[in-house]
Amino acid sequence: MSQSAAIATCRYSPGQLGDVLEFLKRARAELMELRKVRVYRVRVEIFDVNGDHFDVLDIGYPDQDVIELLRSIGTSFKPDFIHQPIDRDYKEFKTGRRFPWAEDRIL
Repeated sequence: MSQSAAIATCRYSPGQLGDVLEFLKRARAELMELRKVRVYRVRVEIFDVNGDHFDVLDIGYPDQDVIELLRSIGTSFKPDFIHQPIDRDYKEFKTGRRFPWAEDRIL
């Protein structure tokens, strides 16, 4: 089964992460619940439960801004290891991560 074309595509420019995050907010309205994300060296593919996806080009796991991008879509990953090179074409992670209430508070 071949992969279908992306529903929407955005290009990342260094220092312009805000534009990509705004694109992600708008594009998520066209998808169902997010299921997984594939992070390549030069692009990120975000999939929903139906297999539809959208792409963010010119950013990948070697880039520092990919951490904020992945957090914005609720990806479960270890930030300490995201930049390490691998032998495969991409790194795949599940989305839908939720944070417990008051996680950022010190009791």
